[in-house]
Amino acid sequence: MNLADKVTSLRLVLAPLFFIVYLLPRLVPFWPAAGGVWTVPVLWAVFVVSELTDMLDGFLARRRGETSDFGKLFDPFADTLTQLSYFLCFVIDGILPAPLYLLVLYREYSILFVRNLMLKKGVAMGARIMGKVKTVTYILAAALALSASSLMRLSLPGLIFGVKIAAQAVFFFSVVLSVLSFMDYLSVYRKAPGTVGGKPEDSVKKF
Repeated sequence: MNLADKVTSLRLVLAPLFFIVYLLPRLVPFWPAAGGVWTVPVLWAVFVVSELTDMLDGFLARRRGETSDFGKLFDPFADTLTQLSYFLCFVIDGILPAPLYLLVLYREYSILFVRNLMLKKGVAMGARIMGKVKTVTYILAAALALSASSLMRLSLPGLIFGVKIAAQAVFFFSVVLSVLSFMDYLSVYRKAPGTVGGKPEDSVKKF
């Protein structure tokens, strides 16, 4: 792996770390009542560092001229693992609705399947523009949900309802975008050489 890929791999460590810290008060029944307070700055630190690595790896890959087919697949894989970890925590806490999370899960597995099909054709299909927009809304939804969770842990119930509704609204919008994004990826696959709708004379492209 090049430097950008190594930065990407940090998210594979931070994602389970976030999950463990988030659920630690639940996993340890005898945890002190005030124990959840210290998790707030830790969770935000993990969240911010994780998202910074998402920006840094792309910058490094372009700056150092180290973009690769591996990186095109590894980066969205790390993003998906991270985002699913976030959202699962918020679903467990009742902040985000489980049905929407299930749609996200189905979408991400479907994209993985489409990418594997593209690999059989020698095409490493990286993130598309709509997929990138979807990722931004995922991050915003996660930040709002983490804000609601933080208010709960800090025993500040007055603001929780409004922040929770905002998180759910953005999450709903992000799920709609994720479905549209999947249709976009599916369209790219169908136009690829060797598939229904694809022209045999088309040259193999890197998306």
